[in-house]
Amino acid sequence: MTDVNGYHAHVYFDATTRPVAERLRDTIAGRFAVELGGFSVEPIGPHPVSQFNVIFQAGEFQNIVPWLMLNREGLDILVHPLTDDMVDDHSIYALWLGMPVKLKLDHMRRRGYGADLLPTEPVHAA
Repeated sequence: MTDVNGYHAHVYFDATTRPVAERLRDTIAGRFAVELGGFSVEPIGPHPVSQFNVIFQAGEFQNIVPWLMLNREGLDILVHPLTDDMVDDHSIYALWLGMPVKLKLDHMRRRGYGADLLPTEPVHAA
């Protein structure tokens, strides 16, 4: 059994859908116990397109992922666990809502995540 140290959801957008992504991000912030990353317009890491990151504890999965399934407003979203293998997390363990984005997996190493990419104590939504 692989230990799961939390999850990431990467919400992808482009210049046309950025207002939708901003609205979705604001709603997530007010509704769920998560940590939100900023908007990355330029490709970063394995993500070849614009995105923002949502970091959450394993216990929040059951709340946020079903909600995202129904409320993603047409945006493509990658949900992946945080284990000790970044490559597998973004590939064989990945869950896609919408159309998968071809990730740059060759930019990744088979290792775990730094503290800045792991969930901290739950932040409760207002």
